[in-house]
Amino acid sequence: MKKIDRGIAFVRANLARFRCLVCEQPYAAIDGHSLVCPNGHQLDFSKKGSLYFLTHQVQTEYDADMLAARRRVLQAGFFTPIVTAINEQLPPTSQRILDIGSGEGTPLAELLASHNQPQDVGIGFDISKAGVNLATQLPTSAYFCVADLAQLPFTDGAFTAIMDVFSPSAYAEFERVLEPGGQLLKVVPNPEYLIELRHLLFTPDERQYHYDNQRVLDLFSQHYPQARRQRIRYQVALDQIAFDDLLVMTPLHWGAQPAQLASARARGLKTITVDVSLLISQKS
Repeated sequence: MKKIDRGIAFVRANLARFRCLVCEQPYAAIDGHSLVCPNGHQLDFSKKGSLYFLTHQVQTEYDADMLAARRRVLQAGFFTPIVTAINEQLPPTSQRILDIGSGEGTPLAELLASHNQPQDVGIGFDISKAGVNLATQLPTSAYFCVADLAQLPFTDGAFTAIMDVFSPSAYAEFERVLEPGGQLLKVVPNPEYLIELRHLLFTPDERQYHYDNQRVLDLFSQHYPQARRQRIRYQVALDQIAFDDLLVMTPLHWGAQPAQLASARARGLKTITVDVSLLISQKS
């Protein structure tokens, strides 16, 4: 089956979960290669079967090279303990999962494989068209589209779980598309996340040498005072991961000078620390 036909088949089976961004009505039908709402607003499927929901131009620094490097690192198991922890929070029954800022798609694909429920529905979105195009290459049942988290193209209560790994949040929209009893599972880096790389690239007097997640934690707590927090910390050996891929996949390299990047490449690392917090909230 061609990608466009596979994408259309997924959306047809989940039509009630998508809504028009113009009139906010659930989409009513698929006409040929187009999604159509009751008021006649139309959205065309791409050749890869994805949908482009953005209503404005966006700028993203996550280019194809960065996303490809991220794909190689994540498929070497870099985030597997994080995905495992998220999966452990999900009920064993079939779930409808939304991945916020899904990037090149590996975490959502890995989560669906781990949860292993044939009736699971997984949808990922990102503002990066390059990321979504890369995600459509994965052998997964997940569906990927281009969208903005501030204006989600999904109906109220469409999902039982929202997964947000290192992405910004729009909590009002998250609440809207999450069904009662559904879970928000947000992953944020802790101060020791990639600490070896930070200290390799920067000096103690530079801003990037340190990281503080307190502002993000405080904002989450304001919205979800009853939320739980689980720390996930582990070491990753870099014998199966190219150091340059690790360097390129993270925004840390954007703030480094050429001499700092060259020095880091010359020295390299043998291990790297992954240290994150999984924030867990259930909608009442």
